[in-house]
Amino acid sequence: MNKIKRYLSGLAFLALAVIFSGGGIQAKAMKLSAESAVVMDVQSGAILYQKNMDKQEYPASITKVMTAMLAIENSSLDEVVTYSAKALQLESGASNIQLKKGEKITMEESLYAILLMSANEACNGVAEHIAGSTDNYVKMMNNRAKELGCIGTHFANTNGLWQQDHYTTAHDMALIARAAYKNPTFAKITGTKRYTVKGHTIVNHNKLLSIYDGCIGGKTGYTMEAGRCL
Repeated sequence: MNKIKRYLSGLAFLALAVIFSGGGIQAKAMKLSAESAVVMDVQSGAILYQKNMDKQEYPASITKVMTAMLAIENSSLDEVVTYSAKALQLESGASNIQLKKGEKITMEESLYAILLMSANEACNGVAEHIAGSTDNYVKMMNNRAKELGCIGTHFANTNGLWQQDHYTTAHDMALIARAAYKNPTFAKITGTKRYTVKGHTIVNHNKLLSIYDGCIGGKTGYTMEAGRCL
């Protein structure tokens, strides 16, 4: 538990959806430097801890929880995604798996790239494949958020790279994460530590999978404007 506290203490924005198998949690004992936080029970939706949970924050790459869940809901894992030049256009330093124009990988491989390596171009390619364009896919993301009861969220892109009108709340992210964790495909992928895409092994960025036996998955994120997110 001390390792977890050290890992979370630097987060600028925290959204957790967790499953408890008994014993509960001493939520009042948690002290976080995060500006916003929530701990929600996945099964019941009960909020066990919150700190400024309705404050709007920049989500960085935890955006990809919605991106990946929506892709799983609207495609088959064996579909082939062809990556366009536009999908590969990213700002310098953005996380990627170095896909090339015209390259083809499966939807399943794309989802592992998104949730393990936080590959931004994979988000764009998946969006174009399903919706025809990233703009159309972003509309689908916002509609899905409303369906889940999110009231403080507006997505402007598929990957969480900073835009002023791309924001959410800890509460809304917990609602999204709760729905995602209930999807067995999402749960399997996000809880995988390593996976091979086109002969290259990718490693999950979520360090909690290694330091806490009870962690079943999740998504990390960071931009200068958002800070560290989970």
